[in-house]
Amino acid sequence: MTAPLWDPQQYLRHADHRTRPFHDLLARVGDLPGRPRIADLGCGAGNVTALLADRWPQARITGYDNSPEMLARAASHTRPGLDFVRADAAAWEPAEPYGLIVSNALLQWVPGHADRFPVWLDALAPGGTFAFQVPGNFTAPSHTLLAALRESPRWRSRLHDAGDRTAAVLAPTDYLTRLRTLGCEADVWETTYLQILQGQDPVLDWVKGTALRPVLTALADDPEARDAFLTEYRDLLRTAYPLGPHGTVFPFRRIFAVARRA
Repeated sequence: MTAPLWDPQQYLRHADHRTRPFHDLLARVGDLPGRPRIADLGCGAGNVTALLADRWPQARITGYDNSPEMLARAASHTRPGLDFVRADAAAWEPAEPYGLIVSNALLQWVPGHADRFPVWLDALAPGGTFAFQVPGNFTAPSHTLLAALRESPRWRSRLHDAGDRTAAVLAPTDYLTRLRTLGCEADVWETTYLQILQGQDPVLDWVKGTALRPVLTALADDPEARDAFLTEYRDLLRTAYPLGPHGTVFPFRRIFAVARRA
């Protein structure tokens, strides 16, 4: 699968909703002593990395991402003690001890990411923390309809490999088992947010920032095909997520894990 092209402006259109799980994740991360070293894997546009700097102003924080578009946007958050570096999480190996390694909505894009856990956990300083959250909504209509449309006769040849991440995310119990087996104290949980989205076709607008990126990348050189696909998908989403009296309800399931070294 070709790496998707990211659009920071589109992604940040729903920044409040997208940031809420990160706040909930950080709420379970305890105090970090001294001037800790922090890594944010998959920092994206840098807005959540800035939250780390707000909470731990004495820390040395680096946001890592492999998207030039996202890193260009993240650069606006640079400040003393906070920088951004291009890196691929699938191959990233810490070069020094870290008090916190955190990842927000990245690991679903990294097949086999749980196999990287031993490397990252070994890099934690004593008492250090590894924390992440990933989507758990791959059985939701937003994703099953997208997968079915990609596999339909009209689109299969062009979009067969464009963005199937279902197998990348493990079940919460599997994350718990992996982290405990690696000798960590682990807290794993899941939450479904009942988000109320506003505007015209808001679920389509939402997935344009994330799940649709591989499709939009694959069809970037064919605007007519792109628009035809979006029209088909939009009509399916309108039926699956009807407009209600207060907006469009979009259930949003997330999986969280916080692991601490003894």
